[in-house]
Amino acid sequence: MSYYNEMFEGDSVRDPYARLREWVETMPDDFRQMKQAEAEALFRRIGITFAVYGEGGDPDRLIPFDMMPRVFEQAEWRKLERGIKQRARALNAFLRDVYGRGEIVRAGRIPGRLVYQNEAYEKSVVGVVPPRGVYSHIIGIDLVRTAKDEFYVLEDNCRTPSGVSYMLENREIMMRMFPQLFRNNRIEPVDQYPDLLRRTLESVAPAKCSDRPTCVILTPGHFNSAYYEHSFLANLMGVELVEGQDLFVDGEFVYMRTTTGPKRVDVIYRRIDDPYLDPLCFRPDSMLGIPGLMDVYRSGGVSICSAPGAGVADDKAIYTFVPEMIRFYLGEEPILNNVQTWTLWKDDDYRYVMEHLPELVVKEVHGSGGYGMLVGPKSTKEEIETFRLKIQANPSNYIAQPTLALSTCPTFVDEGIAPRHVDLRPYCLCGDRIELVPGGLTRVALRDGSLVVNSSQGGGVKDTWVLSE
Repeated sequence: MSYYNEMFEGDSVRDPYARLREWVETMPDDFRQMKQAEAEALFRRIGITFAVYGEGGDPDRLIPFDMMPRVFEQAEWRKLERGIKQRARALNAFLRDVYGRGEIVRAGRIPGRLVYQNEAYEKSVVGVVPPRGVYSHIIGIDLVRTAKDEFYVLEDNCRTPSGVSYMLENREIMMRMFPQLFRNNRIEPVDQYPDLLRRTLESVAPAKCSDRPTCVILTPGHFNSAYYEHSFLANLMGVELVEGQDLFVDGEFVYMRTTTGPKRVDVIYRRIDDPYLDPLCFRPDSMLGIPGLMDVYRSGGVSICSAPGAGVADDKAIYTFVPEMIRFYLGEEPILNNVQTWTLWKDDDYRYVMEHLPELVVKEVHGSGGYGMLVGPKSTKEEIETFRLKIQANPSNYIAQPTLALSTCPTFVDEGIAPRHVDLRPYCLCGDRIELVPGGLTRVALRDGSLVVNSSQGGGVKDTWVLSE
């Protein structure tokens, strides 16, 4: 399989990377190793880690950082931006619909059982319309590239997409280590993201809020794999980072315990999953949520971002219908295409996948983090047959996709510089307007030949540049 190299076109360096070639070729090995060690020291000093559980040892790992940036031309980014915003509008329109009249199901465009029997569909919020009709306020859309002008959406993340702290810290560290690069290149900034996020949260304050909204970030606590990001964003936005025990319900509102007494909270940017939000509504054994929160939410006393139930829009089975959502709600053709996907609850798709299992990537419908998946061409016969039995036991729990020829970017490795596969997660903010900063989180599969970019599976991160015109 041939792979598109984003830096080279034949023997020539593509324009976006032209000014990086000399920087790469003239960098001595000992200087590169010194700078790589400096970057790792900065990440460790700042505390940028992620957690991996169940593998023994210290669960907190330092995420690998690659100093070679990924670069997009302005024209490339404009197309991605239009496609991402289009997709965000359609996903929120779908959520408004399925928690309301369900017109897309009535029209036969999406099977009702995929929506209403979905474990992410929250019956407790049927008929509840959040402020501005926005259900998913921070959407992380994972993109892959297969050719110069070919981008595909791999999946949507409509609940609590993580990784934006890496996007911001990657840029900060690169600017600190290589200021001359930024003087020599016209690179769009990303450091306005925290301000845009706070403005987005404030724009969806509930109708009962009469003053400037008080926003908080609700975290499960420091044992969560993304806790660094929760505290990082709270600090940059100038809002409180709270746990469930810091909040309580009194009458029609939610309050935060402070040293000067209770303070009313208007907007909760939650980083905990739906089942743990309110033990009176969801899991009664949850110690992470706030008893009575959902009653206040339903009565319009507080906004929860993203809204409970938003996860039904990013289910991997629902993903296959997003192009149809765009046509149905917006009357437009998709700007960004889906990856071809086989849904195994369909008999024909099931037969095809079982016959071609060694050639395909198979994923659990509710899986994440690179777990619960089979990469056929990279798996042994034993692994394939073991996975076959899992599929046979519950076909509707899986989807399958072709093994994509993910593009590669030059990456610093032990032996020098080599191509490694990458994807991209931009972060789209949805409030009174839809916005995203020019860039995103580029994840890189550091293992030679690997197509799995997740940090929990050995992936690293890069700074993502969008060049100004």
